[in-house]
Amino acid sequence: MLLPDPMSTPSPQLLVAAAQRTLSVGKRRGPAWAVCLHLAGEVLAVARGLKPALLYDCNGAGTSEIQSYLGELQGLGFLTKGLHILDIGGNSLIVIPEHVCQHLQQVLLGAVAFVDVSSSQSHPSVCSLDQLQDLKSLVAKIITHLQGLQRDLSLAVSCSRLCSPDWNLCTVFGILLGYPVPYTFHLNQGDDNCLALTPLRVFTARISWLPGQPPVSLYSFSVPESLFPALRDILDTWEKDLRTRCRAQNDFTDLSISSEIVTLPAVAL
Repeated sequence: MLLPDPMSTPSPQLLVAAAQRTLSVGKRRGPAWAVCLHLAGEVLAVARGLKPALLYDCNGAGTSEIQSYLGELQGLGFLTKGLHILDIGGNSLIVIPEHVCQHLQQVLLGAVAFVDVSSSQSHPSVCSLDQLQDLKSLVAKIITHLQGLQRDLSLAVSCSRLCSPDWNLCTVFGILLGYPVPYTFHLNQGDDNCLALTPLRVFTARISWLPGQPPVSLYSFSVPESLFPALRDILDTWEKDLRTRCRAQNDFTDLSISSEIVTLPAVAL
């Protein structure tokens, strides 16, 4: 198989300078050096199709600052065009619309399972998207929105916004970020959940990028250890798919997927 040429990677100094110049908030400087490099790696992972979306959470920078940042990366020859900033509830997600639509269509076909952690339950339980019809309609709405975008060719990076007054953003972001087993819960029961003191298997996927720098964290999510046997097929399929996508590019190497079991007195989602 002929792999695509790797992106031309500017020096770490240029990548950090681009972030600190564009992502500063007020009088504060942009993110720290290590954060800037990791952010660039995550953006490249989205561009290479290794993750469907990146939720920007480095600081309080908004859509316009992130748009400037991505434009600077493109000006450095670091990224291809096609990136889009999707604002949901004041949160900025960096996506390639075609890639995330493909992912969401697989979600509608049952490629992921959900774990209901509503506080009214004594313990977490597995459920399917067919049992969550409101969420299913919401996923279809996001697909329709992304497919309907009119690309402004004068913009290096396009932007759009989705109104989300009554969305469960925890679940929506879990889906968009590519988690194979997102958590869900009933919003009318508040933000509490039934994960306190529940053993959780935490999965972390990392991949090497810049020589001499820490690996890029692609994914980090958890599933209740008691449900791991029931979810093993979904998780195995997710891992197989990720390894296949990693082999289809050559910017990143040495994918590592690990897991550990943790128990916490409280779990914030």
